[in-house]
Amino acid sequence: MKETPYTYRQTLKTPAPISCLAEGSSGHFFAGSDDGSVRVYNQETLKVVKAIRGLGEVSSVVCMAYYSAGGLGDIWVASNRHALRFTMDTEKMILAKADATLTLELGAENDDVLNELSLNQKNSQLAFCLDSGAVGVVDLSTKQVTRMKTSHDNICGTVKFIPDRPSELVSGGYDSRLLHHDFHQKTILSRFDLGTSLLSESSGVSMSPPFILSSAMSPSGILAAGTADGRVWIGTGGEKTTGVSSGASVKKKRRKWEGLKQDGAFTADVGHGPITALTFFGSRILFTSTLMGKVTLHEIGGPTADGKLDISPKWTKSTTDVNKVNAIIATKDLIIIGGLSETGGGITEVWEKSGDVPL
Repeated sequence: MKETPYTYRQTLKTPAPISCLAEGSSGHFFAGSDDGSVRVYNQETLKVVKAIRGLGEVSSVVCMAYYSAGGLGDIWVASNRHALRFTMDTEKMILAKADATLTLELGAENDDVLNELSLNQKNSQLAFCLDSGAVGVVDLSTKQVTRMKTSHDNICGTVKFIPDRPSELVSGGYDSRLLHHDFHQKTILSRFDLGTSLLSESSGVSMSPPFILSSAMSPSGILAAGTADGRVWIGTGGEKTTGVSSGASVKKKRRKWEGLKQDGAFTADVGHGPITALTFFGSRILFTSTLMGKVTLHEIGGPTADGKLDISPKWTKSTTDVNKVNAIIATKDLIIIGGLSETGGGITEVWEKSGDVPL
């Protein structure tokens, strides 16, 4: 890999902090903000081409994958207790809350707000997680809401569907636990407590517990979870290894995903301070960001002689203008980082590819 795979391109400023980012179709990306707005940017020009205003605080945006040329498609926005669906292919330049084609109230109490939304591969199921620790799924064809019987003991900040597992998802919470759910049966298939595991293997003294603040799922089924004490937990037990690397053996598909199995997992210290954002680029490249803006590109390698995978940092760069990072995404040619400026406003920093990034 070249020494500098990405270089700084431009900073985009907004009045309120950027809370979330999402890659859209047709060369666009979405930025959600604390002031209840969502902006749609063209990746080439970095100009705003459309916006939504007047929502409550936005915590998550997900795009429904459409493959028609030129269209923005539909998006889901998490705002306070509600998930709202918007059709973005409209003549309106600025949409309002009243333009939502569907609004679902998912938080049970006034202070039970949504944290993250996730769509499955077929755009048929919408997963959500809440401050109360609850996790649920909406069947988008029937609008039926299913809540998991087992919740987190504290805030649940992140939820992801598992690729090629039509009834399985994984959630992470401030209770330091990862829960692997069968959402059709509403049961727990497996669980892992990072609090117990990381404390036992920690050599130093950390001021922060390993709250799970962020997660990412690779297309091949590797799970990465970022913690408040500067570490990333990688679960490789559920990876589909066929064709991933020349040394990989072909695994028979298991009855269930085994991504939380301890013998296929490892932990890496990747930064000082909370790991607030993660994103995969392909199956084995992981970007991590600390709260203060240290972004690192890691390569997951292996299997080694003992059959395990490992992670190695290949390149690191600090943000220029983002003072506190809330979100990061990797598109085909860009790294986009969103958060707060030094004065508390909104900042989206864009880096462009300048070298080779292995997939």
